[in-house]
Amino acid sequence: MTGTDWKTDLRQRGYRLTPQRQLVLEAVDTLEHATPDAILCEVRRTAAGVNISTVYRTLELLEELGLVSHAHLGHGAPTYHLADRHHHLHLVCRDCEEVLEADVAVAEPFVAALREGFGFETDLKHFAIYGRCARCSAASP
Repeated sequence: MTGTDWKTDLRQRGYRLTPQRQLVLEAVDTLEHATPDAILCEVRRTAAGVNISTVYRTLELLEELGLVSHAHLGHGAPTYHLADRHHHLHLVCRDCEEVLEADVAVAEPFVAALREGFGFETDLKHFAIYGRCARCSAASP
């Protein structure tokens, strides 16, 4: 997504693309699965005066507007990524903490079983599966 798309998206919703919003969007785009603290560090590389409250307020607004999405990948702060990316599962390695992405289609049999067995509709946008990545699995028996 480019800055002009963000400007158009925000303008269509009655908002402006302020410098802070642009910096937060660029940081989320660059970092992908990033916590608010990591986003703040990235934003401060350009604008040292931005504080964590600004980042949180901006992320909240951008999520309400459908431009970013968050997931909980552990017990810490949520991580954010651009919402225009395809929906995906987060595969989190417990050893190295790498986050891999898998297309939600791989979970369709599971989703269908939940729907059929429980009448439960899943929201996979916030779904994380924990385990060990291939590199960590190969490194230790």
